[in-house]
Amino acid sequence: MDRSGEMKTPPLTVDNDSAEPRVKLRPRSGRNAFVLEQLRKEVHMDEHTIPIQDLFERLQVDPSYGLTNDQVERLLHQYGPNVISPPRTLPFVLKFAKHLVQGFSLLLLAASVLSFMAYAIQIYADNIPDTKENLYLAIILIGIVLVTAMFTYYQEAKSEKFMKAFEVPIQKTVVLRGGMRRDIYVDRLVVGDIVDVKFGDMIPADIRIISCSGFKVDNSSLTGESEPRPRYADSEDPDPLESKNVAFFATYAVEGSCTGVILRTGDRTMMGHIAQLTGTLDGEKTPLSSEINHFVTFITAFAVTIGVIFFVVAIAKGYGFAYAFIYLIGIITANVPEGLLPTLTVCLTLAAQRLKARKCLFFKLEAVETLGSTSVICTDKTGTLTANK
Repeated sequence: MDRSGEMKTPPLTVDNDSAEPRVKLRPRSGRNAFVLEQLRKEVHMDEHTIPIQDLFERLQVDPSYGLTNDQVERLLHQYGPNVISPPRTLPFVLKFAKHLVQGFSLLLLAASVLSFMAYAIQIYADNIPDTKENLYLAIILIGIVLVTAMFTYYQEAKSEKFMKAFEVPIQKTVVLRGGMRRDIYVDRLVVGDIVDVKFGDMIPADIRIISCSGFKVDNSSLTGESEPRPRYADSEDPDPLESKNVAFFATYAVEGSCTGVILRTGDRTMMGHIAQLTGTLDGEKTPLSSEINHFVTFITAFAVTIGVIFFVVAIAKGYGFAYAFIYLIGIITANVPEGLLPTLTVCLTLAAQRLKARKCLFFKLEAVETLGSTSVICTDKTGTLTANK
């Protein structure tokens, strides 16, 4: 925060001369340091500092006529629609499959496979009673995994659907095109469009102010600043995030009106750039997930070790290989706590329901336990967290 009381925002890096941001997204592995490094770099753009007539010439637009239809079609083809690309989501099948093969579910599936193997050996081996206990056990284990996965997916899908209800629908804005002002959907805007913004409107893209009257914007969604910030046509701070003649996509006009020219659209806006950077962050494992993985590793090692020991003892005592192998499988499956997975899921679901009653939603059930293990919360929005109490 500077001496004037305004919050200084971490600078970003954007390329002026290409349709894509300068930041190249790396594969989803070990790039947290890269993201932080990019967030600290300064913005390289001059559209907000050059004379306004030079900007019109660069964008090939007449401020009194606007863009032509041919220019709009060409720019739409070059830059794409004026929307921020949504994060990649997994299809239903992959989401459900992920719940089947993660953590404790994978251990139960392995135990069911071993039970099927034991049942097959009982059928084809001689001198071994043909009982169906192992078959029943395998079916029960698979049923537990399927029911738990469906229950978990249902809870997470319900929370995700509820959060989608908060998404803002595509709005319209007043645009000057072909010498006429008309209402155009925001996703059809292109670089160089002349737009009119008034009190209550969302800024449709990153724009430079051409003229304004008592214009103020709410930058809280971008910088966290709670106080409305005035905007002028003649302010030229080298840092676009601090410049008074630029208004950013997805912020809101809270006072006055203005006319501006669009500098960037979609993923090339400041908001889109930040969205891409945050999308590159690796998802950290929750404490509960780490504990479950540790428990699965321990149980697996313990069960296999004990099973192998008794297998060797059975062979040494003169039992047949098939009989000793069934004994090995029985010991391994006996060490798997089949009831732990549904018990854990039910407990987390009940906790999530209690938190939902207090207007707290979770995308993943494991995050319920994470909140309970949080020891320090760093924020400048204490009034929001404490309800001003």
